[in-house]
Amino acid sequence: MPAKGKAADKGAAAKGKGKGKGDEEEKGAKVKGAQQINVRHILCEKHTKKEEALAKLKAGAKFDEVAREFSEDKARAGGALGWKKRGDLDPTFEEAAFALEASTTANPKYVEAKTGFGYHIIMVDGRK
Repeated sequence: MPAKGKAADKGAAAKGKGKGKGDEEEKGAKVKGAQQINVRHILCEKHTKKEEALAKLKAGAKFDEVAREFSEDKARAGGALGWKKRGDLDPTFEEAAFALEASTTANPKYVEAKTGFGYHIIMVDGRK
């Protein structure tokens, strides 16, 4: 699980290539100002495995099902990391996650990020 204080590739930037609907809305006011997010992710050590997971998502698979199949971390319960506040996560992961609007596992809006933990596909269930 990406946590603040662990070694991370701080030079890597969030790629912002999430192909979920509403990519333009991600820059809108409705994604600003949240202090906490209910976040899920799929963590893959290898780029090729991440690409396989992305292909499944693009084909219409539910985010939680893809997470159970592909994620290589302890958050395999549908990729759920739970509610996180600013400062709880790896800075690169956090920047990408807090920029996302909330969506559902059946129709996820997601973004990719690379950290020292590997390749992440991130989605947000809720914001407050």
